[in-house]
Amino acid sequence: MTTAPHLPVPDNPVWYAIQTRYRFEKKVTTHLQRKGIETFLPVLEEVHRWSDREKRVDTLLFSGYTFARFNATSWSRTELLRTVGVIGLIAFAGQIIPIPTKQIHDLQMLLSQKVPCALHAFLKIGQRVRIRGGCLDGLEGILDERREKNLVISVESIERSVAIRIEGYELELV
Repeated sequence: MTTAPHLPVPDNPVWYAIQTRYRFEKKVTTHLQRKGIETFLPVLEEVHRWSDREKRVDTLLFSGYTFARFNATSWSRTELLRTVGVIGLIAFAGQIIPIPTKQIHDLQMLLSQKVPCALHAFLKIGQRVRIRGGCLDGLEGILDERREKNLVISVESIERSVAIRIEGYELELV
């Protein structure tokens, strides 16, 4: 990996988005974990109902992507690209784009609390707010009030967003 001399390279591990081949998200995540890399694969548990039964199914939140946390200076980009199913790291102008830890933490909190959520059109406009109190205390996102009061959590580097209904939560501007 080459870096511009004026850009500092972080010494601590940073989160990055990894684009994967179609239906290889879980395999890539497993292979990276075996290599000692911390990973995060956002998965929603959904209930699928049929006339005679229902079944809980894990559905990928961001199809085609997984996330890994590593030190870009000590981890070989070539080694990552040799992982079965990896297309590449999300980059702009040849520079891999780190994902703010807060965005990953917010997604992890949201999914661990099993709050109903759905994919949402990626937004950049709107007021940035933080939830105060309750099981989602500290969760940050963009307030969207077109139909219902929603909080949109975005991962900017892959231009994907998730929306949750936030009626009844106390909000504060960030």
